Amino acid sequence: MVFTPVLSAHWDESDSFTIEGYTRNRGYEALTKALAMAPDDLIAMVKDSGLRGRGGAGFPTGMKWGFIPQGPEGQGAKPHYLVVNADESEPGTCKDTPFMMANPHALVEGVIIASYAIRASHAFIYVRGEIVHVIRRVQEAVAQAYAAGHLGTDIHGSGYSLDVVVHAGAGAYICGEETALLDSLEGYRGQPRLRPPFPATHGLYACPTVVNNVESIASVPSIVLGGAQWFSSMGTEKSKGYTLYSLSGHVNKPGQYEAPLGITLRQLLDLTGGMRAGRTLKFWTPGGSSTPLLTADHLDVPLDYEGVMAAGSMLGTKALQCFDDTTCVLRAILRWTEFYAHESCGKCTPCREGTYWMVQILERLENGTGTEADIVTLLDTCDNIFGRAFCALADGAVSPIVSGVKYFREEFTQHLTSGGCPFDPVASTVFSGVPA
Repeated sequence: MVFTPVLSAHWDESDSFTIEGYTRNRGYEALTKALAMAPDDLIAMVKDSGLRGRGGAGFPTGMKWGFIPQGPEGQGAKPHYLVVNADESEPGTCKDTPFMMANPHALVEGVIIASYAIRASHAFIYVRGEIVHVIRRVQEAVAQAYAAGHLGTDIHGSGYSLDVVVHAGAGAYICGEETALLDSLEGYRGQPRLRPPFPATHGLYACPTVVNNVESIASVPSIVLGGAQWFSSMGTEKSKGYTLYSLSGHVNKPGQYEAPLGITLRQLLDLTGGMRAGRTLKFWTPGGSSTPLLTADHLDVPLDYEGVMAAGSMLGTKALQCFDDTTCVLRAILRWTEFYAHESCGKCTPCREGTYWMVQILERLENGTGTEADIVTLLDTCDNIFGRAFCALADGAVSPIVSGVKYFREEFTQHLTSGGCPFDPVASTVFSGVPA
């Protein structure tokens, strides 16, 4: 099995993050080509490529760009904004951070092209505040782009001007939700907005705004260079192109693996040395901890949007956390639920109260002091939370619980009959060697 990487093609080069290293590998050639095209033609190219958002939902990127009202300049027309969501904080999701460290100029070039396509003169890259080293790396890339004439006034003599701001986020998981991110960017507490209206018409500063993930925007230069047909020739019928899969957990070679959409976990494990010695796969997440769990029976599910959905989960951020047979599924779910309870912004009652009570029930079940009725109550609580909150945080908190009970109910019951967790907490690990 041979793949030709695109996004990660030069990560092993010592200067891949510099403008010299990026330019040596055809960096900013796509920008020159894009500026010679009409903005609407660029939007059409991205639509034709089949690129879908790489941040979780998988919404068609070109279609999102096309939602921006394209009226004549002046006469009270509102400015347009591009905002890059680099607030990566989903448990198990770790693709954007290494990408921005290794290849920040692909993101910067993508930002310029996307901004030109949607007729924006200001763009923001919202990076999670805790990852200071990434913020500095992206800031340096933006500064280098300004110095080289790729940003600023009259870029490449085209008459197009763009300013880019790298913004340090507020350090909250909820700010990964696009409307909470916009509120945070405006200086308010990061909390989801009621929709409609949508960001396409009432986004940043109540102006037309496109919010895209890092990988989505960074894929644009290669599409401009290679063409829509080249990009759509990879992947599956409805899930086009290449993507980054984050493989972590009880595997021999965790890391970022670039492959066409539609590859299976079995194929990825074959490429990466499989599960750790003497152990077998028990359960895994296809798209981070906010997606329903899958089991070893799903090893051959195509890792594309349709395939994973048909299996009862979501592709999400393609964070493949793999857990072996030493892991207590109830303990893993409890740790995730504690995270969501802590990160709930508290704006809506189902999420604020529901995540708290789910933690209490899971704690009783995990330490063996609960009852069968607690399992019923837990599922009932999940049912009353799902689809009843402002954003998807509550749905994400519910997903591993419902799927965990679905596939491993006997393990929940075993905790009750044995008066505690039947797994050895030393042998069992939840995240990359961290004791559970």
